[in-house]
This record gives sequence, structure tokens and C-alpha cells, in this order.
Amino acid sequence: MRKLLIVFMGTPDFAVTSLAALIENNYTVVGVITSPDRPAGRGRSLRQSAVKKYAVEQGLKLIQPTNLKASDFLDELRSLKANLQVVVAFRMLPKAVWAMPEYGTLNLHASLLPDYRGAAPINWAIINGETKTGVTTFFIDEKIDTGAIIQQAECEIKETDNAGSLHDRLMHIGADLVVSTVRLIAENNVETYNQKDLKTPHAAPKLTRENSRIQWNQSFKVIYDHIRGLSPYPAAWTILVNGEEELYIKVYSANYIKENHTYQPGKVLNEKSRIRIAVSDGFIDMEEIQLPGKRKMSAREVLNGLKLEDNAHVV
Repeated sequence: MRKLLIVFMGTPDFAVTSLAALIENNYTVVGVITSPDRPAGRGRSLRQSAVKKYAVEQGLKLIQPTNLKASDFLDELRSLKANLQVVVAFRMLPKAVWAMPEYGTLNLHASLLPDYRGAAPINWAIINGETKTGVTTFFIDEKIDTGAIIQQAECEIKETDNAGSLHDRLMHIGADLVVSTVRLIAENNVETYNQKDLKTPHAAPKLTRENSRIQWNQSFKVIYDHIRGLSPYPAAWTILVNGEEELYIKVYSANYIKENHTYQPGKVLNEKSRIRIAVSDGFIDMEEIQLPGKRKMSAREVLNGLKLEDNAHVV
């Protein structure tokens, strides 16, 4: 059995669960690398990453580099004498970092690679209406998410899932897979396979204002998947044209109805406590939305303070 000395790299809650699993399984973590504290909120006070908070609680050696290629950081990383690096939800590493340890640098990715390579695999799997996804551990190489695959674990995507609920399930499945993969490395029992000969039908690019906008000329199922795939963050959005007013609104949850009708796509119907949007093959019922400068509210709450005009529509 190899004696592993691990450096862990990560930033958000998704990464904390894997780091905690390594600690709970008695692996030796000699250092934790996370992002520098960032100004956040109205007061612009510095906010620590979730990984930093956990590392401090556990008394782990912590490094917060601003430049991963800087010689002082590389010297400090080298001084930890790690023989394995584990990366979960961190930024792209230069070769000087990922090639440093004897047993390599493994990464956890929230998809079944090579499918959904990129920055937002959880979101895009739901947006594209997938019914299955998973997590993958692989050894990092020169390109993004292209290294040799070590292990994978599958996860069902439920019709009612949004990005938040799927994120939380994959976070725990991923932590278990990280521990399983590290165990194989410790036992010197790793068998990898190359991604080069595998098909890569879907990408998972960064979410932007442009690709988060709802396209109301699409079918109800496509729109429904788009909304839940972007909830709770960054949230799908649209423009509500209500008389002379145009309102930028975020849509956090919705439902759909298949029904024939003669309305133009985007037409807004005010039906008592519901805000219903006509689409080509039915309707989208808004359930939770956010108006500019307001908190998230149910459709019923919105209608208490917003009078929808007869010509109201979304674009």
C-alpha cells in the first residue's frame, strides 16, 4: 500500500464534500489550495471560499495563490512534498502544477466524460433534457477535461430536478468516487482508459447572459428544461412587456401544460393566481419569479402588486 501525501485544490461547497470525505477516511492532506478571498455583497467585504472555511476548521495547511505560475507559489507547493493532487471545482492548472506529484493530479468532473466537457456540465445536462448524468475522475493533462479516465459513477436526472438538486446529489456521489479513486491509487491498482476514441456529442460552455435567455418560440419541454437547468443560479430570464413598461425578470421555477391554442408564443395570460405564457405547443406556468429590485416571489405574490395589461407578452 502506497503512503499518500495529498494536496487538495478546490473552492466551492461542491469541493468541500470531497475534501471532508478524504479527511474522514484518514487520508493525509498536507495542504489545501483555494482561491483568494473575494469582495462580495453591498459592503464589498472579503468573502472566504467554502473550502477555506473547512480547511481552517480542520487546521489544514492553506495556500491562496493569485498566480499559479508564480515561482514563490510553486516553491511552496513543492515544499509540501505531496505525491498526489486532488482537484475538485478549481481553475485550470498550468503543467508546472499538475505534473508535479509522483502519482499525478486527479480531477473530479460532474459529467460522464467525454460528454459535457466544460464549465457548466450540471446545467447543460438538464437544459438538454438528459435523463442520466454522473461524475468522472480522471488524470489532468494539457487540455480541459481530456485526460485519461479512472472511474465513473452514474446518476439519474429526475423530471423534477433543477440544477441545485442535481448539484447536491452529484456532490455526494462525487465525494464517494474521489475516495474510491484515491484508494485505487494507494493500492497501485488504477486502470485508465483514453478519451480520444470516445464520442463527445455535447459541450458544457460557460453560462452567459445570452445563453440564459428564454426563447419563447421553442416547445414547452425545451423551455421547461431551460428554466430548471438554470435554477437557482444564474436563473433563466426574459423581458416582460406590460403596456409601456419593460421588465427584466428572472424565472426560477415553472410548470408546463400541453394544449392546443391559437395564441402567439409569448402571450401572457393572467388566470387568477397564475401567470401563464403561451408557447407553440402549450403553456408555461410561471411559479417563482423575480422582478427588478425585488425578492423571489410566487406568481400569486407578483400579481398582488402587478397589474397585467391585455397586451402583456414576453420576449
